[in-house]
Amino acid sequence: MIQTTSSPFTHNNQSVRKVMMQVQIAALPALLTHIYLFGFGIVIQWMLAIATMLVVEYIMLKLRGRPVLPFITDMSALITITGLVFCIPPEAPWWIVVSGSAFALIFGKHLYGGLGYNPFNPAMLGYAFLLISFPAQMTQWTLPLDLSGHALNFMQSAHYIFTGQIPGISLDALTGATPLNAVRNGLSQGIDVTATVLEQTQNQLFGLTSWGWVNVAFMLGGLWMIISRAISWQFPVGFLGALALISFVFNQYDPTVYPPTSFMLFTGGTMLAAFFIITDPVTASTTPKGKFIYACGIGVLVYVIRQWGVFPDGIAFAIILMNMAVPLIDQYTQPRVFGHQR
Repeated sequence: MIQTTSSPFTHNNQSVRKVMMQVQIAALPALLTHIYLFGFGIVIQWMLAIATMLVVEYIMLKLRGRPVLPFITDMSALITITGLVFCIPPEAPWWIVVSGSAFALIFGKHLYGGLGYNPFNPAMLGYAFLLISFPAQMTQWTLPLDLSGHALNFMQSAHYIFTGQIPGISLDALTGATPLNAVRNGLSQGIDVTATVLEQTQNQLFGLTSWGWVNVAFMLGGLWMIISRAISWQFPVGFLGALALISFVFNQYDPTVYPPTSFMLFTGGTMLAAFFIITDPVTASTTPKGKFIYACGIGVLVYVIRQWGVFPDGIAFAIILMNMAVPLIDQYTQPRVFGHQR
């Protein structure tokens, strides 16, 4: 008698820890670029997020009766807080990153049963929580060196994050609107969007703002992950393709209202989302066609929210909305079983 076993039958040398480590390494170019352009605020935020992660993970694993060491060292929580930190203004008050990290891990991960059971991307759930709860603190970004003319050192950033002030330095000269916010504010005042985009990109290297260069760094890390097969190509191709197509169509229709494609692709958290957020294997679609449809849906929603929504970027809400659609997408995009006959 032949004994059969259930699927899956295919194995590889990947593990949760290995995949998470690859993602973390791929984010290093963006981290270094961010530090160079915006200062050391992100390093302090990341350290605060790690401290919060360790406390929250320990408490929640103990409450759930799970062993602490195996789960806390799989690096899944580290990826969550890393993705969240990149979305937070570098000099935001310390309690912003602490509350956001705690919310993401508790309500985005553990209350659903831990890694593998959460329907929503934890980092984006935490980011959405912060945007809705603390819009003023989340929209005041540290200006890059080329705009502010002053680079904060580590101690100055720490002083600002923990006290909200820096002796001898005007805070108004350090913070301001992001390019997406600037375009939105310009439209509300009836200013031609072309003029706003030109103002943001003039005298910039290759026409890219500082936020654009951070996006380029994310893209380079993401391409390495595709080559090493840490992520599927359908995610970035579908997302960036849909966002590029819809922005191109609307820009051709009326360039005075709708920004050009290059601006849409290299502002905000576009490349962070394309290669590091929507590729989450737990909350994203799992079928080949489904991955592409899921990514395209996010690209369209991001454009819609950026142009007509309340929030200037909208990536968090687009991803959470498409997370809801994943079961339906997977149901209707299942590949045919080998040997299927019509």
